[in-house]
Amino acid sequence: MTSQNAKFFVIFILLMFQPGSLFAADKNIPFGQKAFEIYKTSVEMRTAKGHHMVPTLARYLASEFEKGGFPKEDIHVLEIDGTAALVVRYRGDGSLGKKPVSISAHMDVVDALREDWERDPYTLVEENGYYFGRGTVDDKLGMTAVTAGFLRLKSEGWVPGRDLIIAFSGDEESTMTSTKALVNEYRELTDSEFVLNADAGGAALPEEGGAPASFGMQAAEKTYVTWEITARNPGGHSSRPRDDNAVYDLANALTNIQAYKFPVSYNDLTLAYFKGTGVRTKGDLGQAMRTFAANPQDAAAIEILRGDSSFVGTLGTTCVATMLRAGHAENALPQSATATINCRVFPGEGVDATREQLKRIIDNPSIEFVLLDEVTETDASPLRKDVTAALQKAIDIKYPGLEIIPSMSSGGTDGMHFRAAGIPSYGVNGHYGKNSDSFAHGLNERVLVESFYDNVVHWYVLLQAIAGKD
Repeated sequence: MTSQNAKFFVIFILLMFQPGSLFAADKNIPFGQKAFEIYKTSVEMRTAKGHHMVPTLARYLASEFEKGGFPKEDIHVLEIDGTAALVVRYRGDGSLGKKPVSISAHMDVVDALREDWERDPYTLVEENGYYFGRGTVDDKLGMTAVTAGFLRLKSEGWVPGRDLIIAFSGDEESTMTSTKALVNEYRELTDSEFVLNADAGGAALPEEGGAPASFGMQAAEKTYVTWEITARNPGGHSSRPRDDNAVYDLANALTNIQAYKFPVSYNDLTLAYFKGTGVRTKGDLGQAMRTFAANPQDAAAIEILRGDSSFVGTLGTTCVATMLRAGHAENALPQSATATINCRVFPGEGVDATREQLKRIIDNPSIEFVLLDEVTETDASPLRKDVTAALQKAIDIKYPGLEIIPSMSSGGTDGMHFRAAGIPSYGVNGHYGKNSDSFAHGLNERVLVESFYDNVVHWYVLLQAIAGKD
């Protein structure tokens, strides 16, 4: 077949399969069984904070890479503050003359309690076309697909034209200490031109079925910041109540926060996201996206978008209470009451300005604010044609021609620390799922079985596209 005929053939295939999916991956794909084995093993390790299982998972993955033919000197298990990071270098021949590309993911999870779940969260369960378990999406889905991609490519004798570097962190869901170490203390192991982040990206499947409206590539994220706010009181005997009470003071503060909506914020990236996604989103939601992109002051569009938890975070800064503790005895007036307030600050709004606005909302100068961890504020990563071109090749395997739209994550990822260290980060994980199936950090986390195997293929194609020699 001539190159011109080949070009026409590819176009014909793309048109023929628009707008549905091109194929459905399953466990029979090459390395599908190995990917499932790694996935099941990792999901069934309770790698939540305080359970000390991340180093065990890191060593297990390291052993898989060693058995898969990666030299010991290119595999590093870095134990850091009770957790661990994993670095694996896939050496290329240097023919592209470019710096390495890092691939990030995280091995830890938010904890889950058996008594809260319908199924054991640390037993991988297949049911009704889904895999259930803590971490099935966040982020053992991406971690497994990247691992399987490295192992399959190595088994096939593929040699990249530039080095590829796995940089898996061990506490992304808490302090991100291991991530900071990867980009600072161990920079010689992870230094790269840019990062492909397997903890962000993907596309939302319509609830009624069919192709997604677009593929979201994370190029920015909001600033993650947490304060503890505390009301204090002299306390006393519970039989002699006071008009002032630490619990009530805190409750009033939280009620004020609950009722407040931060002003709508937007930038070129979020307007482009709503414009592109709105074109292919049906109904009132799609119309609201298009209207907002054209006029971000439109009150009706804002109300519809804020009513959808998938998009409320894209409209500006959000703050929400996530934890409480108060009192010291059932028969004593509380001497203190504390709430944890987690905020996701829109780029450019500023952490200090957000804190001052919270103080104005609470309107009680006696409420104390304590910042729980250092804050990392970063700008958006510049868009790169080589990244979007490689990503498009991986997307086209499943949904030919699906448009890539840069997006901003409301949640924090390891990408923020790579960006802060001067390494651009792009969320490119190939997860396809319905918004109604979004249970990361919540009860009964799950992923479509088909989506798991699709993602394995996605990374296999993406790694070759980003580091291949032709």
